[in-house]
Amino acid sequence: MLDGTISIEQIRHLDIGQAPKGTIKYFWLHIINNGIGEPVRVPIIIARGRHDGPIMGITAAIHGNELNGIPVIQRLFRELDPEHLHGTLVGVLVVNVPGLLLEQRKFNDGTDLNRIAPGNNHGSVSEVYIYRIIDRVLRQFDYLIDLHTASFGRVNSWYVRADMSIAETSRMARLQNPEIILHNPPNDGTFRGAASHLGIHAITLELRDPHIFQFDIIEDALVGIRNVMYDLNMLEGEIFCPISTITLCDRSYWIYTDEGGILDVMPKVREMVQKDNLIAEVRTIFGKLSKQYFAPEDGVIIGKSINPINQTGSRILHLGINPREISWINENGRAEHP
Repeated sequence: MLDGTISIEQIRHLDIGQAPKGTIKYFWLHIINNGIGEPVRVPIIIARGRHDGPIMGITAAIHGNELNGIPVIQRLFRELDPEHLHGTLVGVLVVNVPGLLLEQRKFNDGTDLNRIAPGNNHGSVSEVYIYRIIDRVLRQFDYLIDLHTASFGRVNSWYVRADMSIAETSRMARLQNPEIILHNPPNDGTFRGAASHLGIHAITLELRDPHIFQFDIIEDALVGIRNVMYDLNMLEGEIFCPISTITLCDRSYWIYTDEGGILDVMPKVREMVQKDNLIAEVRTIFGKLSKQYFAPEDGVIIGKSINPINQTGSRILHLGINPREISWINENGRAEHP
C-alpha cells in the first residue's frame, strides 16, 4: 500500500487508547481554527506496542523553519514494528503548523511558541495553541525528546540541552552521542520546561542547521533515539555509542554586537576559544573596519551567526562555558570515563 493511501483519523483530543495494541495509527489533531473558521490540524503518529511499557513522545518543528526533526520521526516509525514494541511511541511531526507553512521560526502572530509554555487557554492565539498541544498531547508522555535546529542565519553544533543533575535526563542526553551537552535546567518557558513541570523526563536535541534536511545528522538522531528506547526496554537491541568523548558545558550565553554592519565571525563551530581571542569583526558597507569583538572568557563555540548582514544587537556566537570531557555510554549500557 502506498503511504498516501493510509487511513488518517480526524480527532480533537489525542487518546493513546485510540490505537489498538500492535498497530501504528495516523491522526490529524484539530487544535484551533484559522481566520475563516477552517481547522488548523497537527499531524501525529502513534505506534502502540503489543506489550506494555512507557510512553515516549518525539516532537519536531515547534519552530517552523527547523526541519531536520521531521524525517527523523518519519523514518523512526517507518522502520518500527509495533509487534516488538514495549510501550507507546508518539510522533508529533510538526508542532508549529502555521509557522511551517510560512517557512518561519515563529507562530503566525509573531510569537515564539518555545518561550510561552505552558500557554493560556484564555489568552492570545499562540498561547491557546501551545496550551492545547500541552494539554491534549504532551501530558500523556513519560519521556520527551524535542527536536530542534539552529534558526535562520545561524549554524549549530550537534548538541543536546538537558538537566544533567537528574539521572534520567543525563543518561538520555549521553545516549544521543552528541558533540556537546549543555547543562540547561528547564525553567525558561520552553516546551521541555513544560514537560519537566509535568514530571516528564525531557531533553532537547539541536540537530544542526535550519530550512534543510541534513541526512547525516538525521541518521545520528535516529541512533540516539533508538538508544534511549533500548535503554528503556521499549525495543530489543544493543546501545550503540561510537564516540569516545562528549563535551559538557555548565552553562552558555550568546554574545551580541553593539555595532551594525557586515559581520564576520571567525571561530568554527566546536572550536575552543580562550579569553581575549578575536572572535568577530564588523565592517561598514564600504569595507572599513569599525569594530572588533573578543572572547570574554574561555569556552567552546556551540553555534554562530553566518549572516553577514547584522544590525546593532545581532547575535555573534553561542559560547559554552567550562567545557570538559565527561563519561559516555558503552555498548553494554554502562557509563565509561575517558
